[in-house]
Amino acid sequence: MVIMLPERLYQGTGPGPITPDGCAVDYYATLTPAGEPEIVHAAIPEGAAILELGAGVGRITHALLALGHEVVAVDESPEMLARIHGAETVLSRIQDLSLPRMFDVVLLMSYVIDTADDDLCRAFLRTCRRHVAPDGCVILQRQPPEWYDTVGPWERRGDGRVSRMTDVSRPEPDLLEATMEYVVGDRRWTHTFVSRRRTDDRFEELLREAGLTMEGFPGGDRGWVRAVPA
Repeated sequence: MVIMLPERLYQGTGPGPITPDGCAVDYYATLTPAGEPEIVHAAIPEGAAILELGAGVGRITHALLALGHEVVAVDESPEMLARIHGAETVLSRIQDLSLPRMFDVVLLMSYVIDTADDDLCRAFLRTCRRHVAPDGCVILQRQPPEWYDTVGPWERRGDGRVSRMTDVSRPEPDLLEATMEYVVGDRRWTHTFVSRRRTDDRFEELLREAGLTMEGFPGGDRGWVRAVPA
């Protein structure tokens, strides 16, 4: 089957800088961690050196630094990286990154790995493999496969902000398109994305192609994957 992807996999609107993948810098700067740093910290050695791919404004970076880790933060948006303090920053697309060192941990969060583009997913995983030490690990955050069967429009309110998922559609098998809407005070942003469901077997296959082996799910949560060099 030939699946035609939308011309643009991501699109963002709203005040302030918008990154190439549709993320609003000013909105992400308002967010705080929601337990993710502790999940990562528990899955890796104390003091491990971390390469954080797609670090954004440092929402997770700063917490990992506080937990005692060295972090090198990578992002393609200079406006995002300008918000990070205390970590080395590298301006680069994930798929283009080639640093002259390896790391104890390579971290790719925020469901970036769920891109609808299989070739881009492969490129992300190759970057992870290229930079992880032989005895290191890769930590990936994804949507579990079953999420795609049940997710629909929703709205959450609290702390002076509103978050909504709207315009949910399934244009092809295993593809989900939706728009996130964020409102903080009088500011409003939207982020439209296309995401691909990958079964555990398919995910393991892509990891093997990149020279990685799935080792398990940190904390038993299938939204997180730990992989090691094959």
